[in-house]
Amino acid sequence: MKLYFDPRTVNCRKVVAGFQLMGIDYETMDIDYFAQGQQAPEFVAINPNAALPALVDGDLKLWESNAILQYGADKSGAAGAYPTDLKVRADINRWLLWEASAWFPSTYVYLVENVVKPILGAEADQAILDGEAERFHKLAGILDAQLAGRDWISTPDPSIADISVAAPMHLHSHQKLPLENYGNLRAWMARVEELPCWKATDVAPLLGLS
Repeated sequence: MKLYFDPRTVNCRKVVAGFQLMGIDYETMDIDYFAQGQQAPEFVAINPNAALPALVDGDLKLWESNAILQYGADKSGAAGAYPTDLKVRADINRWLLWEASAWFPSTYVYLVENVVKPILGAEADQAILDGEAERFHKLAGILDAQLAGRDWISTPDPSIADISVAAPMHLHSHQKLPLENYGNLRAWMARVEELPCWKATDVAPLLGLS
């Protein structure tokens, strides 16, 4: 399997950390996101969305980071991180879909305003942040409730649901995510940050963040 990625981006880190969690071997092809490498015709031939990451495995060209995690888990037999029990898997799939459709878009607003803009020499727009606050708090409350009385989102041990949902908030202190009222969420994120796969894929140094 060959992964086309830029380790600085949310969804690329998600896949790399997930693959490390599952012990999956793969080759890498570096694509510079900030230089718009994902717009190159040869990459668009792999992913017509011109978005990172993408996985090539023989004649399979696969995009969407959560689909890549699911495929990697099934191919490698990583049943610990993506159990085959129907109900457990359905629950994990539910959180993968929630992350992609709701959690990522909300946390991404904070990432753009408080991380990306300053890196590019611009200032955060407080009106945009204020406009996102209600949706973020609703979603954070949902996740916090799920984590009440449990260490991980869906399973007794870390699964791809944990990696997927953690990824959009991987720079939470720099993103200035308002997590003060979500103790279960903060405790869970601290556990994620102690995982070897998470430590090994730290993005902050690559972005010049301390």
